Amino acid sequence: MTTTADLAMVNLDSSDPAAHAAFYHRVLGWDITHSAAEYAMISGGGTSLGFGLVEGYQPPSWPDPAGQQRYHLDLYVDDLAVAEKEFVAAGASKPEFQPGGERWVVLIDPIGQPFCICPRPQG
Repeated sequence: MTTTADLAMVNLDSSDPAAHAAFYHRVLGWDITHSAAEYAMISGGGTSLGFGLVEGYQPPSWPDPAGQQRYHLDLYVDDLAVAEKEFVAAGASKPEFQPGGERWVVLIDPIGQPFCICPRPQG
């Protein structure tokens, strides 16, 4: 199959791009390739995440079925409990509402955006 496009990167709205990038740098281990007050970027494995300043940024509520979720990242981890502890130590928080049971854990990054950690598929 011929592709028409390739994903260059994902850009996320943020209230603090440098801090947002620093958090995901710690979580993913990717390099910080740019860090300024208005925009920051991390890169790894041929992919980049950018974080752009949005004045008055308001994170979504979790859970809020009436609200709009702008995005969320799903991250594979080797051990849910170990990753949860590490990411909370890095600045994430764990909301009370957890719809994934043993299949995934929802965390909230320091900017207020939910993300999920999921067990890495075996095999």
